[in-house]
Amino acid sequence: MNFIRKYKYYFSLHAVIFIWGFTGILGRIITISSTSIVWLRMLIALVGLIAFMVITKRGFYTGNLNKLKYLGTGVITAAHWIFFFEALKISNVSITLTTLASTSLFVAFLEPFFFKRKIIPYEIILGVLTLAGLAIIFQAESDYSVGILYALISAFFAALFGTLNGVFVKYDRPTLITAYEMLGGVLFITIYYLFTGGFERLEMPTNIDWFWLLILGLVCTSMAFVVSIEVMKELSPFTVSMSINMEPIYSIIFALIIFQEDEYMSPLFYVGAVIVMSMIFMNGYFKRRARLKGEKVPVH
Repeated sequence: MNFIRKYKYYFSLHAVIFIWGFTGILGRIITISSTSIVWLRMLIALVGLIAFMVITKRGFYTGNLNKLKYLGTGVITAAHWIFFFEALKISNVSITLTTLASTSLFVAFLEPFFFKRKIIPYEIILGVLTLAGLAIIFQAESDYSVGILYALISAFFAALFGTLNGVFVKYDRPTLITAYEMLGGVLFITIYYLFTGGFERLEMPTNIDWFWLLILGLVCTSMAFVVSIEVMKELSPFTVSMSINMEPIYSIIFALIIFQEDEYMSPLFYVGAVIVMSMIFMNGYFKRRARLKGEKVPVH
């Protein structure tokens, strides 16, 4: 029974990663601006999370200082998504998702600061090699240099809010944290709109855009988040984090199937992409080896 249950969780986890892999596709399909996408995505996700918390009778209370921290992290999350979707729109899925894989590089240098630990030597080496892979991509696809830059900025923000959440989750429930973060992002973009000409800047989606936005907000954000937390009851954080590394690969495969020629890159790009992806899995390998030796290692 436990065996069956564990594989049920494995299936659920990879279903979530499969769904997340589709996020990049939606970013290219939805026709409105990146800021509008993020505002609507976070609003829809917030409503979904509130509904989930009400149905499951989970409280909304947390300390005022915690609320401010979560709301502030929501601003970082919004910035991450804005740069992510903008990178998708001015480059393509392959460029954006491959560059976004550099998140692990940023995490390696942020975690020691937030978790008061020493920098692990192999993380520096892997970080340098990741940069080498990104440099190859930049050289091979210089026409997409702005998109690569935006994706790098997005990766930094992803590493920052991910690391912060690693601290927050010790004190509050993930659903509560995320709900406040979604609220923080919505408020941030709302204030931005109010100070830059009002909501006239908010582009209204077409009917088909609304459909994709609901998928993005409810399925790719709220539902996927809830399931990703649920699987941690049975699967280790290490297993989850390693499995999530498949997301860029899923996205690139989807993009090649759906967008075809628009996603075909030069051979040198794929050399850089292989280097970047390899560093992600090497990071997991070294952490697993250290864990088997009984060493305490960070998981990201």
